[in-house]
Amino acid sequence: MSSRVEILNDGGFRSDGRKQYELRDITIDLSQQGTADGSAIITHGLTQVMVSVFGPREAKMRSQTLHDRAVLNVEINVAPFSTGERRKRSRADRRILELAAAIESTFEPVVQTSLYPRSQIDIYVQVLQQDGGLLQACINATTLALITAGVPILDFVCAVSGGVHSTEPLLDLTTLEENDLPNLTVAVMPRTRKVTLVTMETRLHVDRFRDIFELACEAGQAIHKEMKRAVKDRTVALVGAMDAGAKHPAADPERDAMMEDR
Repeated sequence: MSSRVEILNDGGFRSDGRKQYELRDITIDLSQQGTADGSAIITHGLTQVMVSVFGPREAKMRSQTLHDRAVLNVEINVAPFSTGERRKRSRADRRILELAAAIESTFEPVVQTSLYPRSQIDIYVQVLQQDGGLLQACINATTLALITAGVPILDFVCAVSGGVHSTEPLLDLTTLEENDLPNLTVAVMPRTRKVTLVTMETRLHVDRFRDIFELACEAGQAIHKEMKRAVKDRTVALVGAMDAGAKHPAADPERDAMMEDR
């Protein structure tokens, strides 16, 4: 069945000018956001997500604590201006709950929760812009926020979406492509090459699944390089700031007054 819109033209270019296997531009900001223990803002094309992590800390409700490990609490808020439909989604919205459950199930086997019994790790996701690949952006931003918060994890978790147009696989889909193509989202741990999440919201022919799955796993390795570079740059900046502070200690008013008297 032919597509209702031109997803891939005769020259092999998509609607935003990319080739089939080309990923959208990625920007990462790991600067401190408010009082969060760790935070990250990631942009995939026109999709932008901010994640803040608090904890590990004491759980707000004692009935929800586990004696042998920490509990992951994921909450998502979608800004009304993030999409063209101007629809405000509540936290009880089915789509929001599904996204939160997918993020939680993705990171439960990755975060070393056994190190923090009877505690809670809060992950707050703020969707700022949407143009496809929302789940992948949420997962990638959560990985970076957990790292900046100092929460021990087994490996990076890198996610990417993919779909099939006719018989041609596509990577990192936009909203236009997601609405028209069978698609899936894959999250992998690049060092161990383990898959932590595969989710499909539409039916995909089994003959095409293997191709797009393998391509998504390879694309996860490319995304991992960008995420690793951002973490390294932040670490170098922090170490440089600490060294500068050690070489130039803060001024001591009492010591300065004594020097002036002498």
